[in-house]
Amino acid sequence: MLSIDHLADKVVSEAVSFKASDIHIVPSRKETHLYYRIHNRLFPGGSYQKERAERLVSHFKFMAGMDIGEKRRPQSGALTMFISKKWIGLRLSTLPTPHAESLVIRIIPNLQTLPIDEISLFPKTSATLISMLRHSHGLLLICGPTGSGKTTTLYSMLHHAKTAINRNIITLEDPIEHQSDDAIQVQINEKAGISYSIGLKAALRHDPDIIMIGEIRDAETARIAVRAALTGHLILSTMHAKDGIGAVRRLLEFGVDQEEVKQTLLAVTSQRLLELDCPYCEGDCSPYCLMTRDRDRVSVHELIYGTELAKIWDSIEGKNPDLGYKDLPAIIGRAVAYGFVREKEYERWVHEI
Repeated sequence: MLSIDHLADKVVSEAVSFKASDIHIVPSRKETHLYYRIHNRLFPGGSYQKERAERLVSHFKFMAGMDIGEKRRPQSGALTMFISKKWIGLRLSTLPTPHAESLVIRIIPNLQTLPIDEISLFPKTSATLISMLRHSHGLLLICGPTGSGKTTTLYSMLHHAKTAINRNIITLEDPIEHQSDDAIQVQINEKAGISYSIGLKAALRHDPDIIMIGEIRDAETARIAVRAALTGHLILSTMHAKDGIGAVRRLLEFGVDQEEVKQTLLAVTSQRLLELDCPYCEGDCSPYCLMTRDRDRVSVHELIYGTELAKIWDSIEGKNPDLGYKDLPAIIGRAVAYGFVREKEYERWVHEI
């Protein structure tokens, strides 16, 4: 029987080899089940006795610097592991259940950053994103649900800004999801006295061209992002919102002054990650197929800027409810019409959108 540390290595190694995005350790009354999420589908990875599974969860919590004695409250943490000759980032989240703690591990491969011109299915979108990086100030939001590729898009943009435009970049992140040589990365740590507010004040003294705020998740970070854009810097950030107008409304719900948002917001892009049509499988791909294909997913973007952004403000202010631009369902439908993705991808996303 494998030791707990070897078992942890085995679980993460299998997940990485399957190109899984998440590892689920789910307790039940008699035993604990392991699942891998591969392209939005959960595949079983085995079962463990409750005591052994609890030791495995405690091992991951210890490695991530979490409180292994606290099992009644949700916790989160992050760590890196050296798997298959490369560093892999892991983001952990626990939930207490009546049986034991449930653990979900998000896998963040420290892979070579994708060139920005390969990010989107449609080249025009990539070209527009590149043009946005030449602005000297303003706020650019990337929104979408969990697992839609927001972080990948964000780091690809930062890489281009550093290598092609030679911008000085500072990031404020909680946690740092990708180790990057393209930016000065600051880990937000409230316990150590490094909040978003303090981090921003320090970053502004470092003469940045671009400041990246990992995620706007509450009123404080929303105000900080807009305030930083007002100081004459280009701000990039992500947000959980289903579409562009939803992101704008959420900023206002956070209590940010509407005029300040109108002055600073350059563009909003809402994106989804689509599974490309496989030429070999008639139905859903097997885990082996997903593991061996070079490129199996690609993002599509609803990119709103300029006159389209003005239409959103007219809609919010009640002047003109007709937005009149290509929304995500229309863009995904276009991908289906061109034969890049199957119709089931449209059906999967159109109900969510």
